Amino acid sequence: MKLLALDFDGVISDSAREAFVVALRAWRELAPSTPLPAAAERDSSLYARFLEAMPLGNRAEDFAVILAALERDRPLPDQAAYDAFYAEVDPELLRHFHQRFYQLRHEWCDRAPGEWFALMRPYAAFCGLLQRRSCDVILAIATAKDRRSVRSLLERYGLAALFPDERVLDKETGVSKRSHIEYFAEFFGLGFDEITFVDDKVNHLDNVASLGARCVLAAWGYNGPREQRLARQTGYLVCHLEDFEKRVFDC
Repeated sequence: MKLLALDFDGVISDSAREAFVVALRAWRELAPSTPLPAAAERDSSLYARFLEAMPLGNRAEDFAVILAALERDRPLPDQAAYDAFYAEVDPELLRHFHQRFYQLRHEWCDRAPGEWFALMRPYAAFCGLLQRRSCDVILAIATAKDRRSVRSLLERYGLAALFPDERVLDKETGVSKRSHIEYFAEFFGLGFDEITFVDDKVNHLDNVASLGARCVLAAWGYNGPREQRLARQTGYLVCHLEDFEKRVFDC
């Protein structure tokens, strides 16, 4: 392994609660007839259901799809069910949601940065591992998050020096994780077999696997038994924080 490409949310940053809150606020603006009240931000049961569906999506607009399914009690047991429901949602609504989601996120960060950062703690053990092993591999980020938020959080986590700008690809620099990995391979002059890609979503690993990169599911992220079982069946490494270093760096 010469390059370790990492997803951000669910791998470096524990940011699901922030995504849930921002998504609810954007959804309530764009779908004012929603039965989901402002108090839903503190509804632990709703959050758990939101979290369960998160591995089935890819970008911010997927949060709108999840919320639409939750308010209609529409079950999303697997990727096929999710994709079918996604196709039913108005694409214009999703486009507006995507824009408003990021506007609200940046407004919150500017207005109350301490409050915003508090909802996105780092996975401290993993950040320590990256600092310890940063001389052993090229570190890069392939994320669907926005660059501004990623850079702010890397600074907050003490990781900014490990990820120069050219090693951070965000939602604007590729429509898929596959395009991100293709870019890194070309930029660094590497074969795909020299790259390890770590994500907490199986559908992202599926998107990259045919390139020939080694794919690893971060089991500390936003996935559960369903995704971990699928990952193992497909032949991906499924790593926990306590065994990641040994299985990925020292194998």
